[in-house]
Amino acid sequence: MTMSGDVKNRGLWGESVARAHLESRGLRFMEFGYTTRFGEIDLIMRDGDIVVFVEVKLRRNRDFAEAREFVTQAKRKRLRTTAQIWLNAHDADERCRFDVVEVYASDGVRTERPEVVHIPDAFE
Repeated sequence: MTMSGDVKNRGLWGESVARAHLESRGLRFMEFGYTTRFGEIDLIMRDGDIVVFVEVKLRRNRDFAEAREFVTQAKRKRLRTTAQIWLNAHDADERCRFDVVEVYASDGVRTERPEVVHIPDAFE
């Protein structure tokens, strides 16, 4: 398997861990991997009447920095633009928010109990 395939598989695994965590807290799954030329939204969930755009960050540990620190201003701008495109495409005039879910998996996809940190309304 190529390195890019490995990265994609790890990303999908991290997103599935994040999705399960959010669903266990009552959010409902809507879509994953929504992509435009401006960027990608990992997960789109619903929390009551709020559309939640979720950025998932998978890391082995916090040794270098917390995963949320990798959601830069430029990334936030791309996420906002992509979210607006999704809202327009779905003719949705709903409240929305941006969450970050950190998944820490010391053994990568073989981690039995990854640590998950959900940061609701992580940025505007």
